[in-house]
Amino acid sequence: MELSAGEVGLVTCGQYDRQLLKGRVEALCTALNFRVSRGSRVLLKPNLVTAVRNKGLACTHPQVVAAVAEWFLDQGAAVRVGDSPAFGTALGVMKACGISAALKGLPVTMINFEAPQPVRLASGLSVGVARAVGECDLLVNLPKIKAHGQLYLSLAVKNYFGAVVGFRKSWLHARHGDIDNRFEGMLVDLLGVLPGGITLADGVVAMHEDGPVGGKPFPLYLLAGGLNPVALDTALIGVLGLPLEASPVWRECHRRNLAGSTLAELSFPLASPEEVAAQGFQPPARLRSVSFHPWRLLRGAVKRAMAR
Repeated sequence: MELSAGEVGLVTCGQYDRQLLKGRVEALCTALNFRVSRGSRVLLKPNLVTAVRNKGLACTHPQVVAAVAEWFLDQGAAVRVGDSPAFGTALGVMKACGISAALKGLPVTMINFEAPQPVRLASGLSVGVARAVGECDLLVNLPKIKAHGQLYLSLAVKNYFGAVVGFRKSWLHARHGDIDNRFEGMLVDLLGVLPGGITLADGVVAMHEDGPVGGKPFPLYLLAGGLNPVALDTALIGVLGLPLEASPVWRECHRRNLAGSTLAELSFPLASPEEVAAQGFQPPARLRSVSFHPWRLLRGAVKRAMAR
């Protein structure tokens, strides 16, 4: 994907009302000059980490997914929705958290991310990316704005990690998690091999204090969009009132001098960060190891097998 764009769209949104959300999606896409050709194969990639805990708070809200799906259908696109959750299957999580019900009646195909295709990153590391990702014309990233107990925050760049299939994500955590900046570097390298599209971040009710699963709700009342996920992350860290350098993923982007990794180069065609700035968002008090203990890998593999 191309990382040159520096425009970030920020709009307030006070509730999870589908028509309200759809109007905000329209405003963001128009402001960012984002166009969709009729017949485009569009893949929506929400955050479907798990629906077992926290009443679905850790996942992208069903009405956000439905509103975005409707908008793309209105443009004449063919729409699929999928992910590779930490536990269970995408179809199972979508049913449990309400996305399946929200999409009922829409000509949208819900899928599990399967059939990993080996892709070599700039570092030389090979990862297994879901075949569906390679088959789409536009990859639409739908992250949940939330704290992350290992990486400080989970925003646009981190959400793309779900393109990697199943158990391989846990293995990459375990293999590269605590060696210099390899894991963060892998997340950033992944951007270079994925299709372009747009990120639309769900911050109507964010998650703070902990994450990516066990945090608390934080009413942020925000929907944010960008063509460059690095720029969007930079802007959102500012909106949350947090220091950029506290995010390991942002630090890696800035180390590489990627476009969008400084606030000074960003532009805001809608609201400014100051107009939507949050007060009281609490990041994790202390970050945990990025690497996974071997027992956690085994337990996760058993849970995925049982879910299937």
